Amino acid sequence: MNTFIRAALIRALRTVAQTAVATIGTSAVMSAVDWKMVLSASVLAGILSILTSIATGLPEVDGSQVEDGHP
Repeated sequence: MNTFIRAALIRALRTVAQTAVATIGTSAVMSAVDWKMVLSASVLAGILSILTSIATGLPEVDGSQVEDGHP
């Protein structure tokens, strides 16, 4: 798999997970979670992450990271 695609998908998956956790956390109890909203917001965040990666590039692929792994 292309390095860029792999890195973009990993970022998108992390974004999806973070959005799901944040959206679920807005409910007082688990029975009050609006699962359709969680899914919708998470998928949208993943799509936006991929589009952002395409538009701006990825430092880990572009080689602009320093040796300790931070930009």
